Order: sequence, then structure tokens, then C-alpha cells
Amino acid sequence: MNTGRVKEWFSKRNKGKFQKLVLEYLASKFEVAIFYTEKEVNALLNVHHTFGDPAMLRRELFESGLIDRKRDGSAYWRNFQN
Repeated sequence: MNTGRVKEWFSKRNKGKFQKLVLEYLASKFEVAIFYTEKEVNALLNVHHTFGDPAMLRRELFESGLIDRKRDGSAYWRNFQN
């Protein structure tokens, strides 16, 4: 059963608004004020998508400002304003 799981990543050119919604959905799965390792972020993202690219999703979440990270990538967290 794939209920609640993202099944595809839309191109920005054609479906940018859907990307934003997907990223907001994924960001909502992170607890506020909890620090995650990269491995934990990947595991959490893998629970909520089916196309097998947690690294891309992690980058997109960071670049969109929905999650933040330490400069060395050793910790990730959900931004408090989201």
C-alpha cells in the first residue's frame, strides 16, 4: 500500500507548484527541534516516497528552506517557521 507516499517527482518546468506541495508535505514529517543525521533523513524520506531518491529530496528540502543543516552535513532539522 502506497497511501501517503509520493510516487513521482514532477519537473519544475511543468509542475513546479506540485513540487512545492510535495516538499511541504515531506517537511511536515520532520519533528521540530529534533536533529537528524543524514541517514535518518534518508530513512524518513524513504518511508514517504516510492521512487528511491532520498538524496535529491533532501537537497530540494534544504534548497527550498524547509529543512536546514550544519555546514558539514552532520545534522539536519526542520526550520521552526515551517
